[in-house]
Amino acid sequence: MNWNNPAEKKDHLWRSSLKIISGSKQLTMRFNEKELVFLSRQPSERAAELGMKGPKKGDVMKRRLVKLIVNFLFYFRTYEEEPIGALLLEQCRVEREDDLTFSITFLDEAERKYLFECNSREQRIEWMDAIIKASYEFMRKNLFFYRSEIHRLTGKDPLEQYGISDETRFQVSNALPPPPP
Repeated sequence: MNWNNPAEKKDHLWRSSLKIISGSKQLTMRFNEKELVFLSRQPSERAAELGMKGPKKGDVMKRRLVKLIVNFLFYFRTYEEEPIGALLLEQCRVEREDDLTFSITFLDEAERKYLFECNSREQRIEWMDAIIKASYEFMRKNLFFYRSEIHRLTGKDPLEQYGISDETRFQVSNALPPPPP
């Protein structure tokens, strides 16, 4: 880690031995290592031993226990209980490389590619689908879509009953017509 390089400093957040990798140069987040280790022990949407190759030149494919929990992809040495790192699955692209392999690249650094090798084509498809659906961006788009559909069908904003429809994070720029008088 080159602490004099601002891009590396922002993107590779270290807390003790756990490495967190995010996809945005502008993203500055602080993670509590104990909370992340606790999160890594929660039930996962998917978990399997996969081949994993990091983005550095000279990296080789290694067997890792990989766990998808919320929007984090934790990876472990196969014989250890604590993760050695995690990818924050925001602002990233998931692509098929070949029948068994997929990659994750971050949108602002396409050259930083992580490869994952599955045991079957079906497993690759399942992992890719789960990772794509894990991002906050994907969930937010779905929220907006279903909110607009419910509003279109019923004439009511489904978030009003919870008192959160006016919050900025739930705004759909001009997607919902104004409420009836």
